[in-house]
Amino acid sequence: MMENLDVMVLRSLRDWRIAGHRALLATVVRTWGSSPRPVGSIMALCDNGSVVGSVSGGCIEDDLIYRYTQAYAHRVSSHLEEALIPSGPPQNVKYGISADEAHRFGLPCGGTLELLLEFDPDPEVLLKLVNALENGQLVQRITDLKTGGVTIQPCSTPADLILDGVNLVNTFGPEYRMLLIGAGQLSEYLATMAIFNGFSVTVCDPRTEYSASWSVTGAHLTREMPDDSVLSFRPDRRSCVIALTHDPKLDDLALMEALETEAFYIGAIGSRRNNSARKQRMKDHMGLGEQHLARLRGPIGIYIGSKTPAEIAVSIMAEVLAVKNAVPLPRDMDVAHAKNSQNILPNDSDSLICFSRAH
Repeated sequence: MMENLDVMVLRSLRDWRIAGHRALLATVVRTWGSSPRPVGSIMALCDNGSVVGSVSGGCIEDDLIYRYTQAYAHRVSSHLEEALIPSGPPQNVKYGISADEAHRFGLPCGGTLELLLEFDPDPEVLLKLVNALENGQLVQRITDLKTGGVTIQPCSTPADLILDGVNLVNTFGPEYRMLLIGAGQLSEYLATMAIFNGFSVTVCDPRTEYSASWSVTGAHLTREMPDDSVLSFRPDRRSCVIALTHDPKLDDLALMEALETEAFYIGAIGSRRNNSARKQRMKDHMGLGEQHLARLRGPIGIYIGSKTPAEIAVSIMAEVLAVKNAVPLPRDMDVAHAKNSQNILPNDSDSLICFSRAH
């Protein structure tokens, strides 16, 4: 099962330092032009050559291994101390400033990135940080650029990396979570994709004929009623809830509860006609106002001409990631305009995600 990459990096770094290894933490702090990894990305390097995380497409990682570990020092120097991870305050290093360097380090044309390297981070502080993340807390890690000293503090909202000349402030959060209502074939594909994208996945389906055959390793299955499962799941700002049963008795109750939470993405399968009917039901019979209903996504997915369950799952996962990453989506263009432009929408009876396993 995949997990939150930042937590994986920090956990490995914690374990190496507790075991007595020397190690460094590299953070992408600035980029110019195209860059393989965004600002805030981290990787950890152990003195035995082990690497977790990524700051590039691989070539910069290789260069750091070459410079700072015994595994490569034996090849280039008889003075190992010159190639081992040093002590002292953090250091800045830039890659890709020249065209030759961009080519050497696998950076896109014109791409440049700057890393902050922290040497031998305090294992006790790492232990405290990882414990907080494993308990679902959002945490800021503050590094003094002059001394390398680190403090951590809880925070209430995600934030971009801050580098102000005095401190580096990087915000780390718990893993993203996905709750799927319905254990059909589409859910199997979507759950698998979400897990590989670092989401923790829970699937709810009280229907024995579906839940009995659930087989996705790493996804937690519950047979609670959907509204109860949402309450148990306790969606937060790093959560999404997606209803996939096509059954209003199951989907509507779950969506009603989800719309009362801070989940960053709430959506349901169905055509535009079904989605309009769903909103009307929730307005007339459940008392939800326009402010709540505006958060309900449907039809879900980015239009890619999907016809199979696997392709439909790709379109949904792409939309979830776009919303997660704050990428604007022109919703009016996603289905209707894209389909009309291909002259393949004779009526409103279908959508790209109107798939249901046969009963």
